[in-house]
Amino acid sequence: MKPWMILLIVLIVIAVIITVLYFLGKKAQKKQAEQQEMLNANKQTISMLIIDKKRMKLRDAGLPQIVLDQTPKAMRGAKLPIVKAKVGPQIMSLICEEKIFDSVPVKKEVKAVVSGIYVLDVKGLHGRNDAVPVKKKSRFRKALEAAQEKAGAKPLK
Repeated sequence: MKPWMILLIVLIVIAVIITVLYFLGKKAQKKQAEQQEMLNANKQTISMLIIDKKRMKLRDAGLPQIVLDQTPKAMRGAKLPIVKAKVGPQIMSLICEEKIFDSVPVKKEVKAVVSGIYVLDVKGLHGRNDAVPVKKKSRFRKALEAAQEKAGAKPLK
């Protein structure tokens, strides 16, 4: 086989892969839009006391068995943002929206926008919201600070 034939075959395979990924992406995007629409249609505002929040595996979170059964097997091992809250007289485990998880105050009473077992938004009810998102240090930054600490140098900020 000549090199230009191999190059042509590789280009055709890459074009097919890109086309398939494009259509799968459009399908996933449409499905996500439908799910977001359903969440917005069923949302309600509830007053709750946030007891605890963690990132934990679905099976360890204490969610109802039907939730675990409906979850794809690939997602069962993934860590999700879980909020344990007292809603009325009962304590519930709820799945939190990833983008608001860091701003959820712990041991505070809040008004939360909830759709089923999914927390969409949180607003403080009493007092100020002291939850300030903390920027995590990268591995490089941690290693650099550890090396500087060993050398006795002043750490960078």
